[in-house]
Amino acid sequence: MLMNAEESQLVLVDYQEKLMPFIHEADKALANAVLLGKVARILQVPTWGTEENPAKLGPNHPGVRELCDKTLSKMYFNACDDGLADALRPPARQPSGNARSLPKHLQKAIAASSAPERNSIVIAGCEAHVCLMQTALGLLENDFDVWVVTDACSSRTERNRDAGFDRLATAGAELVTTEMVAFEWLRTAENPAFREVLSLVK
Repeated sequence: MLMNAEESQLVLVDYQEKLMPFIHEADKALANAVLLGKVARILQVPTWGTEENPAKLGPNHPGVRELCDKTLSKMYFNACDDGLADALRPPARQPSGNARSLPKHLQKAIAASSAPERNSIVIAGCEAHVCLMQTALGLLENDFDVWVVTDACSSRTERNRDAGFDRLATAGAELVTTEMVAFEWLRTAENPAFREVLSLVK
C-alpha cells in the first residue's frame, strides 16, 4: 500500500529546544523533519506538532514549529491521551435540509460520511522509544494507518531508537524514510509539484 497525500496528515513529535542537544544525530533527524514539513506544505498535507511539557522542555525548534498548522501541548508521552487522535479526525458536519427530518442515528451516519478523512498518519519525532513510539501506538489503537519516518526520528541512544522501531514494526506501523514519503506523496514526475519537491530532496 502506497501513501496518498490526499489521505495523509503529518505529525512532528517533540523536536524541542531543550531536548534536541541530547539526541543522537539530532541534526539529521531535525533536517529531515523540516524537509517533511516543507514537502507537506507544498502538497497541502495538514501538519501537526506536539510539545511535551513545554514549560520545562521549551518549544519545538523554530524550523519545525513554523511548518506546523497546529501545535498540541501535552503532558502524556502518548499525545493521544492529550487529544491528538480526536484532533486528527474531522468534526462531523451537522445535517442540513431534509436530513434534519431523519432519525438521529441516520443523521449521524450522513454527517460522518460527508466529512473527508485523512486516516494515514505520517509521524516522526523524539524520543523514538518514548513519545514518538507511544503516540504512534496510540494512533494504531485508534484505527489510524501509521507510517513512521525513521530518518527523521531519534533518541538519546541508538539502541533505544532502534528498539522503538522494532516494537512499532511488530505492532503494525510501516517504517519509511523521508524520501519514500516525498515520492509516494508525489506519485509521478508529472505531478505539478515534482520539481519543487525534487529541489528540496537533492
